[in-house]
Amino acid sequence: MPKSRIRKKADFTPPPAKQTTIKLSSGRSWVAPLMLALFLIGLAWIVVFYVTTGDMPVKSLGNWNIVVGFGFIAAGFVVSTQWK
Repeated sequence: MPKSRIRKKADFTPPPAKQTTIKLSSGRSWVAPLMLALFLIGLAWIVVFYVTTGDMPVKSLGNWNIVVGFGFIAAGFVVSTQWK
C-alpha cells in the first residue's frame, strides 16, 4: 500500500501578550486611617466613661455617652465600606 504524503502544518505561535498595568493605589488612602481613628475614638469614649464612673467625657449626657461611643464605632464601620 502506498504511503500518504505527510503534510506539515506550521507550529502554533500564540499572539504576543498585551502588557497590562495594574494600578495598586486606589486613591482612597484616607479610608483606613479614618476608619481606625473612628474605632479608637469610640472605644476610648466608652472606656473613659466607664473608668470615670460617668463624670467624663460629657457629664450632662449621662448614659448616652455609651451611645455616642458606639456611634463613632458605627461610623467607622460605615467608612470601612469604602475600603478597596
